[in-house]
Amino acid sequence: MSITLGDLRRFAAAHTLFEPTTLKRAIERLAFVQADPIRAPARAQDLMLRHRVEGYRAGDLERRYTRLGVEEDYFVNYGFVTRRLQALMHPRPVSGNAPWSAARRKHARTLLDFVRERGVVHPREVDARFPHGKVENYWGGTSNATTQLLDALHYRGLLRVVRRDGGVRMYEAREHGPAPDGAAESRARLDALVDAVVAIYAPLPAPSLPYYVRRLRSAAPQWRGELSDALRRSRERLSHARIEGVDWYWPADLDAAGSEPGDVVRLLAPFDPVVHDRARFELLWGWSYRFEAYTPTARRKLGYYALPMLWRDRVIGWGNLSVKDGELRSEIGYVASRPPRDRAFARELEAELHRVRVFLGLEAP
Repeated sequence: MSITLGDLRRFAAAHTLFEPTTLKRAIERLAFVQADPIRAPARAQDLMLRHRVEGYRAGDLERRYTRLGVEEDYFVNYGFVTRRLQALMHPRPVSGNAPWSAARRKHARTLLDFVRERGVVHPREVDARFPHGKVENYWGGTSNATTQLLDALHYRGLLRVVRRDGGVRMYEAREHGPAPDGAAESRARLDALVDAVVAIYAPLPAPSLPYYVRRLRSAAPQWRGELSDALRRSRERLSHARIEGVDWYWPADLDAAGSEPGDVVRLLAPFDPVVHDRARFELLWGWSYRFEAYTPTARRKLGYYALPMLWRDRVIGWGNLSVKDGELRSEIGYVASRPPRDRAFARELEAELHRVRVFLGLEAP
């Protein structure tokens, strides 16, 4: 049986939008949930999980974090990973990143000793104990040097996020298992990381496969020089089809035929696996989606935090949602300039907006 582009659309829509389950099981199935601090009307991680977790409410991930067996860490982006996935990436050696000065290494050792002595620390405690001043951050502004050092130690796996208090990360010291024993085990771990990222964002068009493999440079900097070989190996073991002139890849154990979608409207987070790959998005749904939160207002076409709108197996528009005076405000836009002429769509759009209100605590279920 040949695979069609319609099959891939259904596969892309259904693959990670599985039947709602418990929060723990949903995260285990996803393996990685990207995080973003913007609330519009809730954080990206919450907007993603609400589709996949029965009875999910905004903030549940943060409230239940300590009981889920998950970790905050960097994968293809920063977010929440299963411990199984995290173990593949660590230990991250210092040699895999920009080398530290002798002074910075000394600061790091002193800070780690302080954290080990205290057990769990708030960044404010650390900054009060070690006032290292301000430094330029990634966005061109300034941050506390101590906060940046905490982030660096967390990235290297020497600290973990125990929980968040008011959105602020609380840290404790940690030790990861040993590094891989030899080249064969290193290859196996790297191949498992590639398989994990493909499983999250499948099906992937040919240009997107190397893009996601290259994103592992930060997840596992110790293997940056081996990513080209890992990409070649992945092409040999993944399922593959050429459809309308484009090569597509997906895990060999998944059926890409897809299933018939139900009459459901879903407003998806900009970083949801269904829409994350912008190149794939345009190939499957025929229009260009852009995340415009950091675009100057005058140049925005969709809105500050436009949520792609999935109807059945098509992304037909977007929604900008906000809460004002305890009420949900929604602005819906359509690729075709008007909604589908289908009574079921109007009904299901209102059902989705009701689900959002319940998720935000604005209405009863």
